[in-house]
Amino acid sequence: PELARKTVEQILRSKGIIGSSASSALQMVGEYSYGLVISGYRMPDMYYLDLVDCLPRDFESILLGSEETVAQVGAGILSLTMPIKAYDLVNTADMVLRQLERRIKKKTRTPKKRSEKEQNYIRNAKFLLMERNYLTEEEAHKYLQKCSMDNGTNMVETAQMILTLLFDET
Repeated sequence: PELARKTVEQILRSKGIIGSSASSALQMVGEYSYGLVISGYRMPDMYYLDLVDCLPRDFESILLGSEETVAQVGAGILSLTMPIKAYDLVNTADMVLRQLERRIKKKTRTPKKRSEKEQNYIRNAKFLLMERNYLTEEEAHKYLQKCSMDNGTNMVETAQMILTLLFDET
């Protein structure tokens, strides 16, 4: 079923996840490390674009508004037009939160420490690339990275492949 703005507000208010103003939304945001703010364009104390400017880096937002309002805000703003279907709102919010969680996990992930043997593979592959192709160390490193990404392998596997290929040629 389609939900009007008042119905969306009532549902969110009943769950305790809505404020009546931008300042209350910002206060709620301060309690979390990341999240999603769903808002109309005009609140009693602030406009949507001003609210978005105040959000911390790890917060996303969705604008709910009329077709005219959404068109005026322009591209680059995630928005849904009212009235809205309940599953559209839920699916959009879920998609945004999943992307945000992935981005945060990726940001906090620490790379695995390489063993001395693995570091030697990379060092030797870079040395061979530098010697045979007249590359700087930085260029050889970038080449290894690019090959890794292109082939879907890690740097150590790529270094091993390069060493095998170059040694087989000699």
